[in-house]
Amino acid sequence: MPEPQYDRASLLADVAEMYYLEEQGQAKIARVIGMTRSMVSRLLTEAREKGIVEVRIHRVLNFDHELETRLIQQFGLKSVQAVSVGKPSNEYILKYLGIAGAQLLKRFLASGLVLGLSWGTSISSTVNEVEIKEPLKTKIVQLVGALGARNTEYDGHTLVQRLAEKLGGEGYYLNAPFLCPDPQTAISLRKAGSIKETLNLAKKAKVALVGIGSAAPAYSSYYLAGYVPLKELEKLQQEGAVGDVCGLHFNIHGKDCCADFCERSVTIHKKDLLNIPIRIGIAGGEGKAEPVLGALRGGYINVLVTDAMTARRVLDLAGQS
Repeated sequence: MPEPQYDRASLLADVAEMYYLEEQGQAKIARVIGMTRSMVSRLLTEAREKGIVEVRIHRVLNFDHELETRLIQQFGLKSVQAVSVGKPSNEYILKYLGIAGAQLLKRFLASGLVLGLSWGTSISSTVNEVEIKEPLKTKIVQLVGALGARNTEYDGHTLVQRLAEKLGGEGYYLNAPFLCPDPQTAISLRKAGSIKETLNLAKKAKVALVGIGSAAPAYSSYYLAGYVPLKELEKLQQEGAVGDVCGLHFNIHGKDCCADFCERSVTIHKKDLLNIPIRIGIAGGEGKAEPVLGALRGGYINVLVTDAMTARRVLDLAGQS
């Protein structure tokens, strides 16, 4: 007869406690529970796979302070974090940006805060790393409409829900698609009761946490996720777009572009975004230098979290132009 599920789970927890908390060796644990050492090893693996044991590494970050100072001086930023990443893969960069972004966000967290949140991989990585000891009565506001079921992990709705749960706050959602077939539909949706309420609350945000998207097909989250077809992305590029914040596109000089695309979007208005006192942009890795430079020049963000390699490329690009 198979073991009851509860007994199995209890056994895994007991073995894990003896090994990780009491620091007993596998041979001693084997004698205590009457199993072989190899069986104890398999039980420990099973405990990790089932989430009974969670391994978390608290990595100490290194920052390039020279690059940070140059960026602050050149673009008039409130703060910059340029993380030095040992392994320049996108996976590692995202992980480091998430840790740095979460650490920086904690400086601004306070009871009663209204926090605006966009979407994307860097924002998801940041939310993953957020940890607080005591719940905070915060309001987390979705700044960009939904991108569809294919992007649930990085979609604004899911991210707002996850962060609200972590902070012990309340989420406010834009229950509308991000991109509409025409401007009239977008206008009508923005006027709808709950959507209008959320967008009005976004105007009261004191902090915004936003990603910086690319308009290049190789790096565009919209295109890679299948949300925007290649033909439409190429049109954005033809109109000069290098990137976007909250779906608001700009060129390399930070000037607005792609008016039709923006008019079809259910997202925070640019003037309302720029009125938020602290606008934290989190972006880095291959293909992000031009979008970051455009966002900085356009004033879309006034606090930047990036990797040192991207920071250096942004300064080089700024010098070339």
